[in-house]
Amino acid sequence: MTYVITQPCCNDASCVDVCPVNCIHPTPDEPQFATTEMLYIDPDTCIDCGACVEECPVEAIVPDNDLVLDDEPYLDINRDWFVAHPTGPDWPEPVTTPAVPKDRDVLRVAVVGSGPAACYATMGLTSTSRVEVDVFDRLPTPYGLVRSGVAPDHPGTKGVTEQFRAAVGKRSVRCHFNVEVGRDVTHEELLSHHHAVLYAVGAAGDRALGVPGEELPGSHAATEFVAWYNGHPDYADRTFDLSSERVVIVGNGNVALDVARILVSDPEELAKTDLADHALEALRRSNVREVVVLGRRGPAQAAFTNPELLALTQMAGVDVVVESDEAELDPASRALLDSGDTEPSVRLKVAQIAGLAARTPDPSRRRIVLRFLVSPVEVLGDTGVEGVRVVRNALVADATGRLVAEPSEQTSTIETGLVLRSVGYRGTPVPDVPFDGARGVIPNENGRVIDPETGRPLPGVYVAGWIKRGPTGVIGTNRYCSAETVSMLVDDYVAGRLHDPAERDAFETLLAERAPEAIDYRGWQSIDRVERDEGKATGRPRRKLVRIEDMLAAAHRE
Repeated sequence: MTYVITQPCCNDASCVDVCPVNCIHPTPDEPQFATTEMLYIDPDTCIDCGACVEECPVEAIVPDNDLVLDDEPYLDINRDWFVAHPTGPDWPEPVTTPAVPKDRDVLRVAVVGSGPAACYATMGLTSTSRVEVDVFDRLPTPYGLVRSGVAPDHPGTKGVTEQFRAAVGKRSVRCHFNVEVGRDVTHEELLSHHHAVLYAVGAAGDRALGVPGEELPGSHAATEFVAWYNGHPDYADRTFDLSSERVVIVGNGNVALDVARILVSDPEELAKTDLADHALEALRRSNVREVVVLGRRGPAQAAFTNPELLALTQMAGVDVVVESDEAELDPASRALLDSGDTEPSVRLKVAQIAGLAARTPDPSRRRIVLRFLVSPVEVLGDTGVEGVRVVRNALVADATGRLVAEPSEQTSTIETGLVLRSVGYRGTPVPDVPFDGARGVIPNENGRVIDPETGRPLPGVYVAGWIKRGPTGVIGTNRYCSAETVSMLVDDYVAGRLHDPAERDAFETLLAERAPEAIDYRGWQSIDRVERDEGKATGRPRRKLVRIEDMLAAAHRE
């Protein structure tokens, strides 16, 4: 028997650390880790010890003889990665955090944000003694995109919050939820009361299409739709017109596929998840029968991962449709695929898409249509969205040899009443902290924030996660991104490069005056308990509170 990694894999790589025979790859020190869809277990090396199963935070690892039918493809997915990437005997050197010497004061760090990067940073900081952490989030609830971004029908992925719960619940960690940096407390005030401030605020913005008609009612960012159905309080009052039978999503990453899946899912199946109540009621009234997902390049360059595509094909009552001419590879992509120089994940993706193109869809079923080599050039309509004009693209090699999409003269129109753009997240500025507007990140070197005028590190200011590197990777990618930053921070403290902060009591007084409705960890536990109890009464994992006032009331409930 061997163990197999399946769809919920978060790339946390904690399983790598506990494997006694180095059979899980790519490891964080291997170049493939930055771009891999998931982690893989080598069936020829696995000794069936089960250590990885106990360590996996999202229950993605199962014995091969316990695989359900839908997960059978992961046997080949795991095996094929090692055919392309034979492993050697060397164990990579992990990122380590220096210890704070016993003769030094306790290191005090403010972590701004409470999503994956922030929680991993908190875990790293408190893994050594003599460190205290203050965690801040502008919402009364923690966990960032794990709470408000992960699709509700992927509950396994949310299992990583059990690790995060242990981190923010430590005695050496103080939580200050419902506190906004820049409104309730300034950057300079945080820095004057801590040795260091670490920003892990993610990428809350979205990218625009830059086409005429994008501002019409009925044209939205997919990130807003995701936040709406996940119960984010900033978006609970939004409305989305689901009266037309067709929705168009621009972009074909995993977020686009999540949105497509939610739009055509059986609402009664969604009623078993933590989908927000208002979204569930809207989806019950929805007329949507077809979701068209637009990709500007070809099947070999599709941004979605194989696990997400597999999840689509396994939906009951839903066809995934690909036109045969759009499943054809361009000559350059075909030559690269035939050369054997492409990743197994790309070959599998192309094979999956070709298989879908060979199927005959059932016109009575709801459908997700995957389009390739098409880009929107205009959102059509007078007072609201009525359609999208798209152009057919051709792939050509640029000066670096990269295949890019060039528009042709061939255009067509897709009728729809709702357009969702899913072309990427983007970081937004933090008050009084440098910001690179072109890249949408805080400028940094390995996590140390850089003064753009001098090119030197700003003492005591650090970043981790998407605001550090851009919106790339998955949940677990943030673990090693944060570990790198934490290592730099603690090293700077040990080397005497950080200033001594003001007394903690003064900071507690300041917070009490500025943010009297701040929520601590016990307050979050009360919110969590209320949500779980209300969910249990209806057979759901939780019933999310979506209004700040309701969260505050729950936080103070006995």
